[in-house]
Amino acid sequence: MAKQTGFWAGLAIVCAAAMPVYAQDDAAAAPTDLTASTVVATVNGTEITLGELIVLREKLPAQYQSLPDDVLFKGLIDQAVQQAALSQSVGAPTKRDELWIATEGRNYLAGKALQAVVAAAVTDAALQAAYDAKYAAAPAEQEFNAAHILVDSEEKAKGLKAQIDGGADFAELAKANSTDTGSGANGGDLGWFRKGMMVAPFEEAVAAMTAGTVSAPVKTDFGWHIIKLNEVRDAAKPALDDVREELASEIEQKAVEDHITKVTAEATVTRPGESIDPAVLRDATLLDK
Repeated sequence: MAKQTGFWAGLAIVCAAAMPVYAQDDAAAAPTDLTASTVVATVNGTEITLGELIVLREKLPAQYQSLPDDVLFKGLIDQAVQQAALSQSVGAPTKRDELWIATEGRNYLAGKALQAVVAAAVTDAALQAAYDAKYAAAPAEQEFNAAHILVDSEEKAKGLKAQIDGGADFAELAKANSTDTGSGANGGDLGWFRKGMMVAPFEEAVAAMTAGTVSAPVKTDFGWHIIKLNEVRDAAKPALDDVREELASEIEQKAVEDHITKVTAEATVTRPGESIDPAVLRDATLLDK
């Protein structure tokens, strides 16, 4: 149903955009004392107001909101008239209709409450504080530069480790033996990586190594690795602008969670329905009784 409603809403606007718009004479000029209650159309005596058109415009997708005002105004009146005629054709609202309208209204007002919370929470000061706590004041994260040789058995890995200990060139052995053909072609080079970018056993082995050393065989889900740790360095910390969206999202989430907890705790809440069998949720026939 929601998709059909959206289709018809869009159709009204598209049809309006395709129609020619004629200049109005001075007598038909718009009045200057407009309010949200100004009536723009009636359908079987039911009034459609300017305020309703403004709300309809706010609900439109961006591509429709960018239409010229004269085209959009005509299209929105057509849309509102169509909706009114369709809603009247249904007849008196049923219990199901009333429940849908009630839940949609509650959802709208809850969303409005959270919009205000988010707008107040995400400030420049809050972003700076979040950045300082998460990045500026935090210990520098380490980055590792390593190479590896991947084979399918511990025996092969031990044999390669013995060759490396005997002076064999790591890069040449990687090219000749690694089943990780992507890194193998480059002598096993994995470049720079941070914690969380490799599987846990591999990361743990690297973290315990000293730069310039080669590990004993390390088993992961991919096979057996011989790892050469080339270098360790402190990772550069991101600038505030680089993580602004990430921090804003975290601030929003915490502000929303805190506000929901607060208003719920302050409300007088009873739950007489908790003893009801949850399976009743599947009984949609109750909506028609």
